[in-house]
Amino acid sequence: MFRRTKSETPAPGPTVTKVGGKGRPTPTRREAEAAARARAKTPRTRKEQAAAQRAVRAESSRSVRQAMKSGDERYYPARDRGPERRFVRDFVDSRFSLIELVIPLLLVTMVLGYSGNRQLAAIGNTVLLVTVLLVVLDMIVLRFRVRREFARRFPDGSAKGLTYYAITRALQMKFMRLPKPQVKIGQRLPEHYR
Repeated sequence: MFRRTKSETPAPGPTVTKVGGKGRPTPTRREAEAAARARAKTPRTRKEQAAAQRAVRAESSRSVRQAMKSGDERYYPARDRGPERRFVRDFVDSRFSLIELVIPLLLVTMVLGYSGNRQLAAIGNTVLLVTVLLVVLDMIVLRFRVRREFARRFPDGSAKGLTYYAITRALQMKFMRLPKPQVKIGQRLPEHYR
């Protein structure tokens, strides 16, 4: 009499999804208590403590490395954060650097040096010396250009440490740089970095 009959099933309404939800169901009390006990369980030996610390450090460094590859600035180390550092990274990444050619030139120098021919070894040594001098000259030019452009874009910004940051980034081959380059060689940089 007061029961619902089996044929009267309510029509399924539209499913409401909560915007900004956590994206997973709330754990049961048993699951929450088990997780709390697992967190509260302290390692008994020094080895277990070291292993736990290593695991935490590995997870932290993995997340930082992933963020540096993807370009998520929230997880960057302090030395890479901020609009000034992003400008320097983009400035260095947007120009062609002689460092891109150093590895092939070093291979040529090594082959010439081990050829057994004195003249070829002398040519290899000359190529090596010229390469080193050109890299040093390129770094000096980079220093003055990045300082001038930084002063133009950030008139009240502090240029402390920018030369070192730019040179250490420029001395790395482009595919090995972290944070990953966000601009291509020759690309115009945005006028404002805020």
